[in-house]
Amino acid sequence: MQNVEEQHATDERLARLMKNDTVTGSEALLRSLLLEGVECVFGIPGGSIINVYDAIHDMPEFTHILARHEQGAIHAADGYARATGKVGVCFATSGPGATNLVTGIATANMDSVPLVVITGNVSTALIGTDAFQEADITGITMPISKHSYLVRDAKDLPKIIREAFYIASTGRKGPVLIDIPKDVSSQTTTFRYPADKSEIRGYRPDVDPNAGQIEKLLRAIEKAERPVILAGAGVIYADAAQELLAFAEKTRIPVTTTLLGLGGFPSAHELWMGMPGMHGTYTANKALQSCDLLIGIGARFDDRVTMKTSGFAPNATAIAHIDIDPAEIGKIVQTAIPILGDVKTVLRQANLQAQAAKSEAWLTLIQANKIEHPLRYADSDTALKPQFVVDMISETTNGEAIVTTDVGQHQMWAAQFYKFKRPRSIITSGGLGTMGFGLPSAIGAQAGSPDRLVVSFNGDGGIQMCAQELAICALHNLPVKIVILNNQVLGMIRQWQELIYDGRFSHMELSGSPDFVKLAEAYGVRGLRATNKEEARSAWKQAMDLPGPVLIDFVVNQEENVYPMVTPGSTIDDMILGDEE
Repeated sequence: MQNVEEQHATDERLARLMKNDTVTGSEALLRSLLLEGVECVFGIPGGSIINVYDAIHDMPEFTHILARHEQGAIHAADGYARATGKVGVCFATSGPGATNLVTGIATANMDSVPLVVITGNVSTALIGTDAFQEADITGITMPISKHSYLVRDAKDLPKIIREAFYIASTGRKGPVLIDIPKDVSSQTTTFRYPADKSEIRGYRPDVDPNAGQIEKLLRAIEKAERPVILAGAGVIYADAAQELLAFAEKTRIPVTTTLLGLGGFPSAHELWMGMPGMHGTYTANKALQSCDLLIGIGARFDDRVTMKTSGFAPNATAIAHIDIDPAEIGKIVQTAIPILGDVKTVLRQANLQAQAAKSEAWLTLIQANKIEHPLRYADSDTALKPQFVVDMISETTNGEAIVTTDVGQHQMWAAQFYKFKRPRSIITSGGLGTMGFGLPSAIGAQAGSPDRLVVSFNGDGGIQMCAQELAICALHNLPVKIVILNNQVLGMIRQWQELIYDGRFSHMELSGSPDFVKLAEAYGVRGLRATNKEEARSAWKQAMDLPGPVLIDFVVNQEENVYPMVTPGSTIDDMILGDEE
C-alpha cells in the first residue's frame, strides 16, 4: 500500500512540475532541474542570480547547500557527480562569482566529470557595457567546458536545461555552462518541458563500436605473450568495472589502473599490478615497458602515466585504444587498433568471443615482481609515517570508503596504500591537479552518498585553500572524516627541490599555518591530533566512533618522500625506488 501511495505522490509531483502555467525564468529553471532528477545544488547567491534564490524560497522541495566560496560549491558538485554518477549542479552569480568557478570547471573538464554550471549575469541590455559585476563567463570558459549557453529568452530555459544534462552526461562527459541574464530570470513565460532531449543538431556521440576492430583486437590478444591492460576513469564512468573484470579473466591479461581508474579493477585481484606512471608500482611500470600488446581502455595516456613518450612501451608491437572520445585515440601514442565507442558496450561484445592470451609465463613474472618489489617504506617507531596512516585507514575501513584527496604527496600515498575495492571510491583532481579540491569534494560525495563513509585526505597546504567549507560539514552534520597529513611543508614541492633541484629549498615551508584542531573547533567540527602510532590509532578509532564530522591532524615526518618516482623527462624505466629498495 505504501508503494502505491508513494507512486501516487510522485505522479502528483511530476504533474505539478510539468503543468503548463505561467512562470518566471527562475521558476522554469528550478522546475526543470527537479524534472531532471536533481537532488541537491551547491551555490552562493549574488545580485545577478538573486531572482533564482528568491524562487527557491517558494519551492521547499528544492535542496540547496550554501557554500562559503564558489570554488567550494563547484568542487562539491564535482565530488557529488563522481561519487554518484549523476550530473552535479552548482549556482553562482555574475562577475567574481562566475570567475571563481573557472578552476572547478577546468578540473571537471580535464577529468570528464558531468556538471551543469549555472551562473547569473547582468541584464541583457547591459551585456558588453562593463556593467557592475559583469564578466564574459561563456567566453572565458569556452576552452574548458564541453558546451555553453547564454540564455536570451526565458521560454528557452526548459529546453536548454534538458539539452545541457544530456550533453554533460553522454559521450565523453564534461561540464556545461548556462549563463542567465538577470532580466531573463525574471521574465515570465509559459512553462513547457520538452519530452525528448536526444535530438541536438551536430551532437551525436558514437557509442557503438566497429565489430571488425573488436575482432582485430581479439586476434591480437590470442597471439600476445606479454599483454597489458591500462584501464582509466572511462571504465568507471561507463559503469564497466564488471565487464573489465570478465575481460581480464577471460584473456588472462594483467591490469594496471590509472590514478582516476583506481577501484575500476579490484585491488586484491591477482591480475592487478597497481598504478602506473610517475609514482606507479615497479610491477606496473616494468610490465608497460616489456609488454608486446598494450590495451588502453578508457584512459587518455596522460603524461604522468607515459612520462617520456618516445620511450613509452617500446616493446609493444601493437597498441590498442578503446575510448568514447575520437580526439583521444592516437593523440599521445601511435595506435594500431583504434576502437571508438562506449567502453561497456565494447567490452560486452569482446567478452562474447574473447580467448586467453599466451600469457602464463608472463603472469608468473608479474607475480614474482609483485612479491620482490612491493610498495614499501621505512617504518619508524618514533616518527609518524604518512604511509602508515593511509595503510591503517585502509585496513580499518576494509577498503570500502569513498576517499577524496587534495593534491600532492598525500594524494599519491592515498593512491598507493589505500586498497580500493570498488568503483567511484576515489575522488581526486587528476588532470588539473587542483589544490583545495579535497575537502569540498568530500562534502559533495557525502551529500550524494549519505550511507557511505567518506574520508578526505589532505595536506596542510591544500586544506587551507578551501578550509572555510568546514562550516558546511558542521552546519549539515555531514559525517566526513577529514584527515590532514601535516608535514609543515608543501611536500611535493619539497620533494622535487630535494631530488631534482639539488636540495635548493625555496618557499616550501608552511610556517604560520593554523592549529588545525582549533580551526576545526572554531567551525564546530571536532578536532583531534596524533603525533605517533599509538595516538594515530586512538584518534582514528575515536573519529570513526563519533557520529558527525571529525578532523584529525596527523603530524607526520617532514622528510618523507613518495617512492617510486620517475622524474620529468625520464622514461618509466628510470624509477627512483628510495632507500628502502
